[in-house]
Amino acid sequence: MTAATATAEIALDPELEYEIVNGQPEVKEMAGAKHGGTIMRLGAKLVNYTEESDQGSIYGPDTTFIIGPNERLPDLAFVSSARIPEDGEPEGIWNIAPDLAIEVISPNDVLERVNSKIEDYFAAGVRQVWLISLRGRTVSIYDSPTKVTILTEHEDLTSEAVLPGFRCRIGEIFGKKRATEKPPSEATRVE
Repeated sequence: MTAATATAEIALDPELEYEIVNGQPEVKEMAGAKHGGTIMRLGAKLVNYTEESDQGSIYGPDTTFIIGPNERLPDLAFVSSARIPEDGEPEGIWNIAPDLAIEVISPNDVLERVNSKIEDYFAAGVRQVWLISLRGRTVSIYDSPTKVTILTEHEDLTSEAVLPGFRCRIGEIFGKKRATEKPPSEATRVE
């Protein structure tokens, strides 16, 4: 059974997005505001980079890629210009793996599923995976399933292997931190 026939045989809720994993639909969780904002801020920086450098194209979280036997929807993906067909982007699903897959960790993500997805990406030919932690405000750059570099919000995100010349401060993709409440001043204290 192919991923396409598995989807056709099961009535799926049209209000949800699905990845097809091992022939079965898995609901892709709806992103919250922080998740979506982080994707958009990083996506904007990547789109600016690709337009200026003509290195390739960036795709959003509703773009499906064939990853081995699975259909995956990375939060962001990059496909290099050299791999985009002469007739352009497909109308439907990309039948190739992206060069770069970016995933923002959702609150309900399970470590085993995240690790499995990373392994699937590399087995399908993805050159690099970025895993973004909203809670830790970090980006983990995977060059293989076992070679990872973890960067904090105070460091620059670069990828000379996949996006030569791209650079942005990691803290910028997370947006502004909430201001902490200040204790009442002496003048406002009621005695």
